[in-house]
Amino acid sequence: EEPLLLAELKPGRPQRYDWKSSCETWSVAFSPDGSWFAWSQGHCVVKLIPWPLEEAELCKSSERKIRGGKAEARSRGAAKEKTLECGQIVWGLAFSAWPAAEAGGTEPTCSLPCLILATGLNDGQIKVWEVQTGHLLFSLLGHQDVVRDLSFAPNGSLILVSASRDKTLRVWDLSKDGRQVQVLSGHVQWVYCCSISPDCSMLCSVAGEKSALLWSMKSYTLIRRLEGHQSSVVSCDFSPDSALLVTASYDACVIMWDPYTGEQLRTLRHVPLHSPVDYSSEVHTSSLRSVCFSPEGLYLATVADDRLLRIWALELRSPVAFAPMTNGLCCIYFPHGGFIATGTRDGHVQFWTAPRVLSSLKHLCRKALRTFLTTYQVLALPIPKKLKEFLTYRTF
Repeated sequence: EEPLLLAELKPGRPQRYDWKSSCETWSVAFSPDGSWFAWSQGHCVVKLIPWPLEEAELCKSSERKIRGGKAEARSRGAAKEKTLECGQIVWGLAFSAWPAAEAGGTEPTCSLPCLILATGLNDGQIKVWEVQTGHLLFSLLGHQDVVRDLSFAPNGSLILVSASRDKTLRVWDLSKDGRQVQVLSGHVQWVYCCSISPDCSMLCSVAGEKSALLWSMKSYTLIRRLEGHQSSVVSCDFSPDSALLVTASYDACVIMWDPYTGEQLRTLRHVPLHSPVDYSSEVHTSSLRSVCFSPEGLYLATVADDRLLRIWALELRSPVAFAPMTNGLCCIYFPHGGFIATGTRDGHVQFWTAPRVLSSLKHLCRKALRTFLTTYQVLALPIPKKLKEFLTYRTF
């Protein structure tokens, strides 16, 4: 089933700057609970929108509606769209939950944990905001150039990793007033993307280089370099059980890795739709911009310069669905599945339907086991070889 365009959001005011990056949506994000959506509008402004979108908002740009959106938006009552004035062009976004009682000394807006949003800015600052109130909690200083990407530890520890054009990654602890914990050096080009594994044991970072770097989140030391791409690696993401890592490159390929062993498990090649396969001539037109896993871990979404959103099933080598989109830069799944948000070069955000799947019992068992077992631990189990291959994703 092909992805359908549900809605398209556009910046609410004219661009105020002339340089190219001022009109590009380099980052979009859903909060972990799926209740908020944020996008960098390209002119120093971040828009925060309660999710699902209200019917009126959807109808501004699309005839299609997300069922139940209006009723659910009304049920939340107080949740209203917010605008964060960041003062600099925004490149990276990341949400995290934070216990309301600890939220930077601010008054809690409810008895439940607060949501915070970190924004990576053009001047190297990271500004951290409380979502409900729009209050600025921290300004983190240290980077010397654009903060290109941000990633919070999924375990709620308030550890934040930032990736910058100054060729470093920095680790911050927001539970300790935003103290800088570590500076990770190893890249020789701009760092484009960083991703913390769901089990919080590993960090992957990619830069304008042919290799991806894998770091330990316990010792903050380099575990290994992942070599295999033929051009700059620009995006990375871990599977929900931390057993797989995908990297996307300007070489028009996505490589699927076992992060524990460094083994390449599969290569997904982006070739033109309805054209003969000729990988050598499509390096530029199909350059990858973004890759992300679906919440259940059975699909991937990719955005490339050939103006296509592709959806891939984990066990297949060809996309299962395509959607034409204009100048896509980033993509992300809704945390509960069913939708994909994409950002474009003109500052817009598009929402697409995505395949909904009922995971098999086999996959659910594998996912549960791989959440706490490494590849080496699986291989050491006294179980049949075929079962080991399945549990380590080697039965594609």
